[in-house]
Amino acid sequence: MIKNTTIEDFLPFKGSIPLADVRTPAEFAHGHIPGAFNLPLFSNDERVLVGTTYKQVGREEAIMLGFDLTGSKWSGFIRQALEIAPDKKIGVHCWRGGMRSGAMAWALNLYGFEVYLIEGGYKNYRRWVHRQFEAAYQLWILGGRTGSGKTRMLHELRSAGEQIMDLEQLAQHQGSSYGTMNRLVQPTQEQFENNLADELKELDANRRIWVEDESLNIGKLLIPNGFWQQMKTAMLIDVKVSTEQRVHDLVKEYGVLDKHFLAACTERIRKRLGPLQTKQAIEAIYEDRMDDFIRLVLVYYDKTYQTCLNNRNAEHVFPLTLTGGNVPENALQILNFTSSIAVTS
Repeated sequence: MIKNTTIEDFLPFKGSIPLADVRTPAEFAHGHIPGAFNLPLFSNDERVLVGTTYKQVGREEAIMLGFDLTGSKWSGFIRQALEIAPDKKIGVHCWRGGMRSGAMAWALNLYGFEVYLIEGGYKNYRRWVHRQFEAAYQLWILGGRTGSGKTRMLHELRSAGEQIMDLEQLAQHQGSSYGTMNRLVQPTQEQFENNLADELKELDANRRIWVEDESLNIGKLLIPNGFWQQMKTAMLIDVKVSTEQRVHDLVKEYGVLDKHFLAACTERIRKRLGPLQTKQAIEAIYEDRMDDFIRLVLVYYDKTYQTCLNNRNAEHVFPLTLTGGNVPENALQILNFTSSIAVTS
C-alpha cells in the first residue's frame, strides 16, 4: 500500500518508521532529513545523464534511460529496504516527490511494503525547515567572555530541567578561530539548518529556551536569520568569571592541542590581534607558555565580546558575577537570578 503524506504528518513517526532518501549520494551529503537513510535510485553520474537526456531529448527518453540504468538494481533496492525496515513500513522521498520516489514506492509496494510517499519531497521539507526559524521562541541568552564556561553551564541547565539549544554542538565548532579543536568537521550549511530545525521541533516554544551567546557565524556556518534576529533581542545573562579562572580553564582545554594548529589559527586573526601580539602569542605557543598565549589572545576576544554586548539593548542585559568554578552551583545561581528578573522586569 502506498500512502501519500505530507512531511508535517510524517515527521512525528520518523523515529518509528524509517525514511529512505532515494536521491543521489551527493545530494544526500549536501543536506538530508536527520535520521534518513540514503537509498539512491541513481548514482551521481547516472542522475546527470538522465537529467541531460530529459532536457536535450525528452521526458520519455529520460524515463527509458532510467529504467535501463536501474534494471538490474531493483532486487538490491528491496534488500536494502528490508535491512532498513524489516517490518516493511517505510517512508520514501526524492527531491520533489516525483519520478524517483514514485518508482521506488511502486517497487516496494509491489514487494509488500507499506510505503509512506512524502508529497513534495525534500523540497517541501526545506520549506518546513525555514518555517521553524520564523516561529516565535522564548529565548534566553547565556553570555560571558571567552572561557567563562558557558557551554558547561548550558548543559547543566538542561540537567536542571531547562530547555537548551547547543548551537556549537550542532555546528561542530566552538565559535572562535580555534573552534574546530583540530578534530571537528562542520556539516554543510543546509545540514546545519536541518539539524537545528529537527531539534527545535522537539522543544516547547511556550517555555524558556537557553542559547549560548554567539556571533552570526559559527565557523563557516551562519545562524538562520529568523532565529538570529530573536537571539539579538532576547534577554541576556552576562556571566562574569575571574580572568584567572578563565585562563586556567582555557589552558586546560586548548593547551593540549597541536602547537602548529594553534599557531595557524592565531595567524588567521593577525589583522585583528595585531602583528606584535600575534608574534608574541605564537612564540608563547612554541615555548609552551600557554598561560601567556591565552592572555594575549583574550585581549582580542574580550574586546570583541564587549563590542557585541554594547550593540545590545542595555535593558535586556543582566550582569551576574559567579564566584566559584562549580558548574552545578553556577547553574543554580543563574536560575535563581533569572527568577528575580522575571519578577522585577
